[in-house]
Amino acid sequence: MKNTSILFFLCLLLLGWSTMSCNQNPQTDSDIEHVANVVLTDYGAEPAVLNIDDYTMANDNFRTALWTGTLLQVTLMSIPVGGEVGLEQHSETDQFLRIEDGEAKVMMGACDDELTFIKNAEKDFVIIVPAGKWHNIINTGNKPLKLYSIYAPVEHPHSTVHKTFEEAEEAEHGH
Repeated sequence: MKNTSILFFLCLLLLGWSTMSCNQNPQTDSDIEHVANVVLTDYGAEPAVLNIDDYTMANDNFRTALWTGTLLQVTLMSIPVGGEVGLEQHSETDQFLRIEDGEAKVMMGACDDELTFIKNAEKDFVIIVPAGKWHNIINTGNKPLKLYSIYAPVEHPHSTVHKTFEEAEEAEHGH
């Protein structure tokens, strides 16, 4: 039931539906502002409307938390040519990733030494990682791999910024 609720919430978020009224006026086209200057900061857990493509493409850090709520988190990633996300497993967190630019090899499996699910992915592809699956994503293209990730529940501390893979690895071993 808990996983179903989280997945339902994620679907609503991704489709841009709003189920809250709270006497708010609906958004109109005149309310929409295009981001000219992206500010990479953690906007959670306040309401936010952001152009995810602009933010993802502007991020040059390995990982930047963009929004951290109570049950959901959005992070941006930039993986250098030949780099990788790193072999990992989130035992109680489902993960949704979308590639905004670049090419990747996606590997998943039940054990860290048996990644039998192997697929290629590129711009506009999504990668869905169920909780408990070992996984890695390797940049196979000739430019940085730009993607965003949605975790449910939250995976990283609020305002996480890891400039490099090495910095991320060091932080993960301490947390």
